[in-house]
Amino acid sequence: MRKTLIRFDWAIKRLLRNKANFVVLEGFLSELLFDNIKIEQILESESNQEYDDNKFNRVDILTHNSKNEIIIIEIQSSYEIDYFHRMAYGVSKTISENLNLGQKYSEIKKVISINIVYFDLGQGQDYIYRGKTEFKGLHQNDILGLSEKQKKTFAKQEVANIFPEYYLLKVNQFNDVAKDTLDEWVYFLKNNEVKDSFKAKGLKEANEVLDIMRLEKEDQYGYNRYLDSLHLKASELFSLQTEAEFKVREDESNKKTFEIAKNGIIEGLSNELISKLTSLTIEKIQELRLEMNK
Repeated sequence: MRKTLIRFDWAIKRLLRNKANFVVLEGFLSELLFDNIKIEQILESESNQEYDDNKFNRVDILTHNSKNEIIIIEIQSSYEIDYFHRMAYGVSKTISENLNLGQKYSEIKKVISINIVYFDLGQGQDYIYRGKTEFKGLHQNDILGLSEKQKKTFAKQEVANIFPEYYLLKVNQFNDVAKDTLDEWVYFLKNNEVKDSFKAKGLKEANEVLDIMRLEKEDQYGYNRYLDSLHLKASELFSLQTEAEFKVREDESNKKTFEIAKNGIIEGLSNELISKLTSLTIEKIQELRLEMNK
C-alpha cells in the first residue's frame, strides 16, 4: 500500500527547518550537488517568512554547507512568466543581506540557487538544468581564469566558484523513470512517494518524517488548507485557459462569418439573404457595406 507523504514544498518551511530533520535536506542537496553536504544552520531572512494564507509561493531556505556557501531552495507551484528574473533578484538580495557593513567584497559568500518548479519554464528538453557564470574571450574563445595569487587568497580554483550558481528542476517534465539516485529525488518531488527500492540519501528519512499520519492535528489542518489553496489555483488557471480558448474559437468563428458576409456583398447579395446565411443583423450588414465602400 502506497504511503501518503507530505508535499515537499509545504514540509520545507514547516518540518524540515527543525534541526532533527536536517538529514532530509542534506540528502537532497548531497544528491543534487554531488557533494557531502552538512547543514550548519538555517539563516533568518525576509524570504523565510511564513504566510498563513499561502498567497506567497516562495519557500526559501538559506543554509551554510561545509564549504561555507549559502544555498537557497525555492519551490514554485504556480506559473510565473518572469520567474527567471525572480531567480536573479533572489540571489542578489541574498548576497546583499549577508554582507555586513564594513566587510570586504572578498567576504561575499557564493550563493547556490536551487529552484524547483511545477510548471513549464522556458524551452528545453531536460528536467534538470545548471547555470554558472563564465567569462569567455570574444577573440580567443578562452575562459578567463583566476591568477595563482587569487587562487591562494580566495581559496577558489575558478572564477565561476565566486559567482552565483543556479539549479533548475522542472519536476513535471520528468518521465517517472528513476535511473539514478538524483532521479529518485525528482520522482519523490513529483509524486510525493518513496519507493522501497530507492537508495538516495535522505529519502529513507523523508519517508518517515513526511508521513502525513504523523502530523499533529493543527499541522494537519494547516496542510489541508495549503492543499485546498493549490486546488483553487489550479481551478482558476484552468478557468482562465478555458475562457481564453473559447474566446479564440469565438473570434475565429466571427472572422469566418464576416468573411462570408463580405463575399456576399461583393457578389451583390441582398442584406436579407446575407443575414439568413450568417445570422448577422441587417444593421450589422449595412455597417459592413458602409465600411467596405470607404
